Amino acid sequence: MYTIRHASVLTGVPVATLRAWERRYGVVHPARTDAGYRLYDERALQVLSAMAELVSAGWSPRQAAEQVAAADGEDTTEGLLRFTRSSVDQLELQALSRAAAAQDPEAVERALDEAFAVDALEVVVDGWLMPALHLLGTDWHDGRVDVAGEHLVSAAVHRRLGAALDAAGRETSGPRVIVGLGYGVRHELGILAFAVLLRRTGIDVAYLGADLPTDSWVQAVRHHRPDAIVMAAPMGADVVAIRETADAVHALDPNVPIYVGGSAQAEIGGPARPLGHSLRAAAEELSAAVGSS
Repeated sequence: MYTIRHASVLTGVPVATLRAWERRYGVVHPARTDAGYRLYDERALQVLSAMAELVSAGWSPRQAAEQVAAADGEDTTEGLLRFTRSSVDQLELQALSRAAAAQDPEAVERALDEAFAVDALEVVVDGWLMPALHLLGTDWHDGRVDVAGEHLVSAAVHRRLGAALDAAGRETSGPRVIVGLGYGVRHELGILAFAVLLRRTGIDVAYLGADLPTDSWVQAVRHHRPDAIVMAAPMGADVVAIRETADAVHALDPNVPIYVGGSAQAEIGGPARPLGHSLRAAAEELSAAVGSS
C-alpha cells in the first residue's frame, strides 16, 4: 500500500490532481488509515497511470475516467494502448521505444515519417507523439532503453518539430507569445510541440528553448513586450524553477498573463494559469484568448 505522496511520485500525477480525480470522477477508492490518510494499492496505481496517459494524449479528465472505468477488469496498459492508438489510425505507440532500444536511426525516421503522414500535425502530436514519448521515457526509466537510444529519438523528434516550427512561419503583425522553459528545465519536446501548434494558429511565437535563466526571461519580456508567456513544468523537480521565473516576470509586468503546461503544472500556483494536458486544446484556447485581448 502507498501513501498519496508516494502514489504521486509513482504515477507522475500531482497530489492535488489525485484528490480531484477521486472526488470528481471516482476513478479509485483508496483505503484509509485510522488517522484518515489515503492508501493506494497496485491496482489503483495502474488505473491512475492509465488515466494520466490518456489525459496526456489529449483526452479530457472526464473522458479518461470513463475510459479507464470501461476497461476495469482487463489489463489497463493494453486497454490504454488500444484506445489511444485508435485516434491516429492505429499507429504503433511503441515504435519509437523499439527503435530506441535497437539504437536504429532508420527505424526512428520511419516511425516519424509514418506518423506525421497519417493526419494533421495537431492530431498526431496529441494522439501519438506525446504518448509515444511518454512510453519511451517509461522504458528508459525501467532500463529497457539505454540513454543513447533515448537521445537518438529525442534528437530526431526535436529536428522534426523544429522544422515544423519554421514551416509555420511567423505572423509578426498578430499577438506575440513568448514560449520556453526555466533554468535547469531541459525536457523540451513538449513545450516545443506546443510552440509549433500555437504558431500554426497564427500567433507570433518567440520560442526561447530550454534552461533559460530567470534574468534572461526578464530581459526577453522587456524586449518582446508579449501578450502572454508560456512555460512548462514537465516534472516535479521543475516546479521551483518555474515558480521563481513566473514570479519574476509577473513582478516586472503584472498585466502579462502567464500560462504553464506540463505534468506538474497544477503545482505551480501563484500568477501561473494551468493550460491543461491537451497541447492542441491549449494552443487553440490561448490563441483565442490573446487574439481577443
